Amino acid sequence: MEEHVPIEKPDPFAALRYREFRSYLGMRFFFTFAYQMQAVIIGFHIYHLTKDPLALGLIGLCEAIPAIGVALYGGYIADKSEKRGLLLKIFIGVFLCSLVMLVVTTKQMHAYIPTSYIVPIMYCMIFGVGLARGFFSPATFSLMAMIVPKKLYPNSSTWNSSGWQMASILGPAAGGLIYGFYGITVTYIVIITFIFISIVCIFFLKPHPPRYIPKESIVKSLTEGVQFVFKSKMMLGAMSLDLFSVFFGGAVALLPVFANDILKVGPEGLGYMRAAASGGAVITMLVMTRFSPMNKPWRNLLIAVTGFGTSIICYGLSKNFYLTLMFLFMEGAFDSVSVIIRSTIMQLLTPDEMRGRVSAVNSMFIGSSNEIGAFESGLTAKLMRTVPAVVFGGSMTILIAGITYLKTKGLIKLSLDEINEQKV
Repeated sequence: MEEHVPIEKPDPFAALRYREFRSYLGMRFFFTFAYQMQAVIIGFHIYHLTKDPLALGLIGLCEAIPAIGVALYGGYIADKSEKRGLLLKIFIGVFLCSLVMLVVTTKQMHAYIPTSYIVPIMYCMIFGVGLARGFFSPATFSLMAMIVPKKLYPNSSTWNSSGWQMASILGPAAGGLIYGFYGITVTYIVIITFIFISIVCIFFLKPHPPRYIPKESIVKSLTEGVQFVFKSKMMLGAMSLDLFSVFFGGAVALLPVFANDILKVGPEGLGYMRAAASGGAVITMLVMTRFSPMNKPWRNLLIAVTGFGTSIICYGLSKNFYLTLMFLFMEGAFDSVSVIIRSTIMQLLTPDEMRGRVSAVNSMFIGSSNEIGAFESGLTAKLMRTVPAVVFGGSMTILIAGITYLKTKGLIKLSLDEINEQKV
């Protein structure tokens, strides 16, 4: 007679049982909350001053150029540095940039600084935030792998992404509402407060000495990270898919135009629109703590990107505020699936001593594709108007997913365990 062994149910809160991981989540949450608030009010304020959609695209470009420019060096520094000290320096830099933006946007400073100078100063501070981002992504990616066991990477990636998305819900909504009711100065005070709280959270992390001591030149060290990514078919495919799909799907940058000119819902409506996409993402991610999308990750990734592009087209064509919220919700839901799959694949396939450099390559592909996509959306909106630009972007995203499917059919049937064993 066969003996039935009870199947142990997965613990959806496994990673949260580690105190340091909870501190890490707090740091990410409060920083992302402030960052997302700032992104909303910068976009709306600059569009209010310029009335030019291309100016919104330039916001993304000002952040993407330094982030890409220092990404590889940031990965090298992250691999060879103690992570807590590095994060403190990064966050203090962002804190100072936000402080400058607070000062130049106050009514008192308008008496001393002409309006024509305010936008260039804002762009300079956005450039500074971009520099910090080039170091931030490799440092946080490396640190997370040090504070939870490898078997919990899928669970920790889900909670990490869920925390990020939750902050992305509350941040834009709070930014739009506070800006709408109390003005830009109060909003920036809230932003700076949350950045300060994230800095406090860093002190609850343990110092983690580097696992990589460079014995070769910096050029050779950086080359190793790039070569590792290009030798992994699945990692390279995931990064490339996201790069091109988000490049053409960066229509979220045009939300201020929809809020101000098309739907006429003002900064409060903009906050709800930004929050709708994140709401779809965080709800989907919480569901994925119980129902993982990793049974056939590559297949599910392609489905998610296709759904992402379709949602963008629908949002661009919508003339109803509530329908727009629904389509943005769906966009966030599909995007969250691809985020979980990509981050889990990266954590599993990357050796500990190369995490910073591989994350740097990833940030060049993915982390800055949002900003470059924002520039693409702003430029196409300038050339072909806002709605056609959004529909074009969504259509190109679907096309990229289709081409990727034809090129990578061999990866579709693989399970997560097979990916981990084969290191494809």
